[in-house]
Amino acid sequence: MTPKLKKTLIYLSFVLPALIFFTLVIIIPFSQAIIYSFQEWNGISASTKWVGLDNYIALFSDKDFISSLWITAKFVILTVIGVNVTGFLLALVLNKALKSRNILRTLFFMPNVIGSLIIGFIWQFIFTQVFNQIYGSTGWSFFEINWLTLPDSAFYALVLVFSWQFVGYVMVIYLAALQGVPKELVESSYIDGASGWDRLRYIVLPLIMPAITISTFLAAAEAFKMYDLNLSLTNGGPFNSTEMLALQIYQEAFVNNQYGFGSAQAVVFFMMVALITLGQVALMKRKEVDM
Repeated sequence: MTPKLKKTLIYLSFVLPALIFFTLVIIIPFSQAIIYSFQEWNGISASTKWVGLDNYIALFSDKDFISSLWITAKFVILTVIGVNVTGFLLALVLNKALKSRNILRTLFFMPNVIGSLIIGFIWQFIFTQVFNQIYGSTGWSFFEINWLTLPDSAFYALVLVFSWQFVGYVMVIYLAALQGVPKELVESSYIDGASGWDRLRYIVLPLIMPAITISTFLAAAEAFKMYDLNLSLTNGGPFNSTEMLALQIYQEAFVNNQYGFGSAQAVVFFMMVALITLGQVALMKRKEVDM
C-alpha cells in the first residue's frame, strides 16, 4: 500500500461515518420528499397516485400556504434585524473592561442552550399567568391583555421570545470579532481625533463584516426553520395568525394526511430558503475587507 493511498484511507475512516449518517438522515429523506411531491399520497396507504406538477400548481393558490409564507417573511425580517442589532450592541458593551462581563456573557447566552420547546412552554406560562398576576398587583395596562389571544400581539410575542433566545449566540460571534480588531488601529484613530461613531463606522464595522455575514445567515436560517417554539408557544394561533411555514407543512402532511402536497410545500420552502440565504451571503461577502 502506497503512503498516499494509506493517507486517503485514514481520511476516509474519519469522514465516512459522518457521510453515512448525513446520507441516511438528510439525503435519502430529502430525495424521497421530492418524489412524493409529484404524487398524491395520504402517508399511510400502500398505493400512491402520480399527479405530476398538480401539487405545485395548487400550492400557489392555497390560502394557508400564502398566509404562512407572508407571516414567515415578516418574522424573518424582524428577528434577523432585531437579533443582530441587539447582539452587536451587547457585544460592544461586554467588550469593555467590566467586572461582571463574564457573568453577563453567561446570562445572555444561557437561553440558547435551553430547548425551544421548553422555552415556548415557559413563556406561555409567563404571558398567560405571570402577566395576569402583575396586572392584578400593579394595574398597569401593558399587562392587562393576554398577548397570546390576539393575532398581532401573539405574533410579536413570538418575535420577542425567539430574539431573546437567539441573541446570546449572535452576541458571542460579534464579541469574538470585536476582540480580533487590531488595537493599534483603534489607538491610531484616537490620535487622529476620530469620534466614536467614526471609529465604529470606518474601522470596526468593516473589519467585523465576516461576523455580520455569518450572524445574519445563521439568524435567517434559524428563523426560517423555526418549528418547536412556534408549536409550544402559540401552536399557530390564534386563528392561524402565527402559523409559520414549518408548522404549516407539518400540519398539511401529518395532520391533514396530505403527504404529497406537504412534500411539495417543503421542496418549495427549501428552494426559497436556499436562494435567499445564499444570495444574502454572496451579497454581504462583497463588502468584506481583508486585513
